Amino acid sequence: QVQLVGSGGGAVQPGGSLRLSCAASGTISIINTMGWYRQAPGKERELVASASRGGGTVYGDSVKGRFTISRDDAKKTVYLQMNSLKPEDTAVYYCTVAGITTPGGFDANDYWGQGTQVTVSS
Repeated sequence: QVQLVGSGGGAVQPGGSLRLSCAASGTISIINTMGWYRQAPGKERELVASASRGGGTVYGDSVKGRFTISRDDAKKTVYLQMNSLKPEDTAVYYCTVAGITTPGGFDANDYWGQGTQVTVSS
């Protein structure tokens, strides 16, 4: 069974920085894709950033140049460094993993963390 536990959210003023982290637990050998989505009130969930096991990264247009995703496969942890935060970055941020290999074989399910609130306000 895969569980994701995120941390690092909170409140910050515009222009500030936050770092989110999310650790996966369970009998996991390989994680293909790790990423972050966010959902603001009244809006659809959107991709923030994703990182593949091969090193490729994808960013949402609104965060390019400000956010950086990284992963530590040994710790099964994904990070999101958020700089130059804006009020429109306010949302619940969800980590996700996909394409997991376990001792039982390949698991194609997507797994989601519980979400962490990020509030950017003066």
